[in-house]
Amino acid sequence: NREIQMDALIALRKEVNAGLEADGIKVSVNDMLVKAIALTLKKYPNLNSHYYGDKIVHHQRVNVGIAVALPNNGLINVVCQDADKRSLSDIAVENAAMYKRVRDGKIKPEDTRGATFTVSNLGPYDVDHFSAIIAPPEAGIIAVGTAKQIPIVKDDGSLGVGQRMSVTISVDHRVSDGAEGADW
Repeated sequence: NREIQMDALIALRKEVNAGLEADGIKVSVNDMLVKAIALTLKKYPNLNSHYYGDKIVHHQRVNVGIAVALPNNGLINVVCQDADKRSLSDIAVENAAMYKRVRDGKIKPEDTRGATFTVSNLGPYDVDHFSAIIAPPEAGIIAVGTAKQIPIVKDDGSLGVGQRMSVTISVDHRVSDGAEGADW
């Protein structure tokens, strides 16, 4: 479990969305997390793999699963395909379309196939931190809590206010270990 500074991400999101406003596109914090997770997975191939009992398959593609609540209870993972190669605006548009299909009960089979790692974000529900369960055969999942303003001690020792968010990674130790997960 780790607390992440969010001030720069929130400022960047505001700037990105201002530039996309004319196109009617809005990038969410979760879209930015999907992109960051995908780029980081490129550096940690063990976490972008599947464990099949007798073998480990390392994936070249980075397809980030996104846990989405179903309208009448339950959960489904939709998949942002090739998230490492896509622009933030493209990720935002495609994710919004998949979320709408989930809400409308019109999800497509390809929306749920091929995840290599998953993010579960309960931030919108005002959950500070939690642990997520890995979706086999994936090697890991990251649980994301709410970004909140809290009192902080700045680098110069002074007190201030900063945006912080809790994340918790779960790693299948048959594929990787806690040290690599912590480094990731």
